[in-house]
Amino acid sequence: MAWASRPSFRRSHFAERSGGTPRSSNMSATMHAASVLDLIGSTPLIELSRIHRGPGRILAKCEFLNPGGSMKDRAALRIIRDAESSGRLAPAQTVVEMTSGNMGAGLAVVCAATDHPFVAVMSRGNSPARARQMEALGAEVVLVEQVDGSPGRVTGRDLEAAVQRASALAAERSAFNVDQFNNPSGVRAHEATTGREIWGQCGGAVEAFVCAVGTGASLVGVGTHLRSRSKDVRIYAVEPATSRPLAGLPVASARHVLQGTGYGAIPPLWQGFAVDGHLAVTDDEAIACQRDLGRLEGLFVGLSSAANVCASMKLAMSGALGPSAMVATLLCDTGLKYV
Repeated sequence: MAWASRPSFRRSHFAERSGGTPRSSNMSATMHAASVLDLIGSTPLIELSRIHRGPGRILAKCEFLNPGGSMKDRAALRIIRDAESSGRLAPAQTVVEMTSGNMGAGLAVVCAATDHPFVAVMSRGNSPARARQMEALGAEVVLVEQVDGSPGRVTGRDLEAAVQRASALAAERSAFNVDQFNNPSGVRAHEATTGREIWGQCGGAVEAFVCAVGTGASLVGVGTHLRSRSKDVRIYAVEPATSRPLAGLPVASARHVLQGTGYGAIPPLWQGFAVDGHLAVTDDEAIACQRDLGRLEGLFVGLSSAANVCASMKLAMSGALGPSAMVATLLCDTGLKYV
């Protein structure tokens, strides 16, 4: 069957049944996309009814279906478009960013489609698969040696070393420095798209949103939109059990497996945002949940996704919500980035 003749699932099936929207107004009823940028967003929501049989329901947004394999594609697109429209990013100017891999892949996708050379600066402690993906998308990848972390466990000091290298490279090459931890366009992306989509796909019935925190853009953006629709929606932050500064606890260890989250400091984009509660997930819990998501749901996702699901199940079973509460969360990225 030719692609053009296939049923338009996202537009006619998913959008009508769950309140979602098509990925772009540029996409025709036959799902013809003008560019890869039109494939970013409007990801489906899936109920995880096999791994969690109650109380309540857990619905997870399949962000791994974005072209770069993670939710960071949304922020990458908004950041580049905002920078272009404001004149901070000139045509064909180089883009530089420090990344744990997901924002780098998202920027590599967006920069490839917008004719901007892209340089990704990443700690060597992040998974090699992420560097290979970015290089395959045309990015130049600069690896920075770890300060006090270990492979698969990137600390705040490792992150700061990569940030400093990215800033130096941006200055050397007269490039646009994305600076995702301080860039409000990331929050705007999730407020305008992810949060709106979740509200529509849940039919306005979502009672809680659970999300791990890296830059804070996804939690703050989605949370802001959901609260604008209902003051009763409760927002919960997920942190590694050994690194919980958002919960006001001392950092026992910044070494954990949840890459891209829990760096042991409160991110700037978090300032001024209040959550309704804090949830902790251990390394062992995240690894076990990742395995169960594959075995029971057929979903091969990353460890931050597994942490989100694990925390959502803890919340649903805690009694803090009603017995039929609908909890929404994010499957942040694909497990292929970790192998």
